[in-house]
Amino acid sequence: MKVLRSLERARGLLRRSVITIGNFDGVHRGHQVILQTLRSEAAKRSASAVVLTFEPHPVSVVRPDAAPLAIMTLPDRLRAIAAEKADLAIVQHFSRKFAAIDADDFVRRFLVEILDAQLILVGDDLNFGRDRGGNVATLARAGRDLDFEVEVIPPVEVDGVVARSSAIRELVAKGEVASANRLLGRPHFVRGRIEHGAGRGRGLGFATANLKPETPLVPGDGVYVTAARLGSRRIDSVTSIGSTPTFGGTETVIEAHLLAELGDLYGKPLVLEFFEKLRDQKRFDTPAALVEQIGDDVGRARSILAARSRA
Repeated sequence: MKVLRSLERARGLLRRSVITIGNFDGVHRGHQVILQTLRSEAAKRSASAVVLTFEPHPVSVVRPDAAPLAIMTLPDRLRAIAAEKADLAIVQHFSRKFAAIDADDFVRRFLVEILDAQLILVGDDLNFGRDRGGNVATLARAGRDLDFEVEVIPPVEVDGVVARSSAIRELVAKGEVASANRLLGRPHFVRGRIEHGAGRGRGLGFATANLKPETPLVPGDGVYVTAARLGSRRIDSVTSIGSTPTFGGTETVIEAHLLAELGDLYGKPLVLEFFEKLRDQKRFDTPAALVEQIGDDVGRARSILAARSRA
C-alpha cells in the first residue's frame, strides 16, 4: 500500500478511485467491513482503493478538551489498513485551517478534482467540513451533482454492541479488554520500549519488563493475561498496570512478567497484547502476601492461555 502525507500530493496520480473517509482509529470490525467493501468495489470498477484518514484526530483540533486517546499509533493504523488490501492511504494533516473548509468545497476540491471519486463508502456517523456541516445527506446530494455514487455501510454489532472507536476506548479504559477485543476483532495491544524499573519484581521472584508505552490508550489499572511480542517471538505473560500500591508508588507503571527466561531486554521494543483482566489492583499488607497473589495470578493466566491455545 502506498502512503501519501497530504491530499495535494495525490494530485494527478489517480484517474478513477473508490474512496472511504474516516479516522479509522483501531481499525475495528466495523472499519474492517468498510475496507473489505472498498477493496471489492474498487476491483469491480477497475479503480484504486483509497483510504483518506487524518492526523491528528480531528476532535483534538476542534475540541482539544475532548481529545480522545488513540487506540493505535499512526504506523499501526496504517499497517492494519494495509492488511485489508487498500491501494493508497492518504494521511491528511488536520489543522484549524483544514477544518474551516466548507463541506461542499471539500468534496469538489479533494474528492472529485484530486481523487476522481467514482464511489465513496462511508459509515452512518460521517461528519466533515466547517462546523461539521457535512454529513451523509450532504455527500449524497453532491454525488448527484458531481456524478459519483455514495454508499453508507451500516454499523457492525457484536453481542448487541455497535463497534465504534469511542465504545472501544471506554471499554479499554475500564479494563474490560475482553469486551473491547470482540469489537476490535483482535486483542488490544500497547507498543513501547522496555525501560529500567525499580527492580522489585526480580527481588520478589517475578522479574518484570517495564514498558514505556507509545500507544496512547493503555488499559485501566489491574492485572491482565497478556502475550508479549518481541520481534518474531511471542511469549505468554502476566501484566500489572497501576501505581504499585503495596510499595507506596504514585506513578502508573506497566510491568509485564514474561513466562520465559529471555535475558537482558532493556531498550528493546515490546508489544503487549491484552486478553483478559484477572483482578483489580490492591494494596497488600506484606510483600509475602503480594508474592502469594502473583503466584496465583500466574497460575490462572497459564490456565487461560492454555485454553486459548486449544480453542
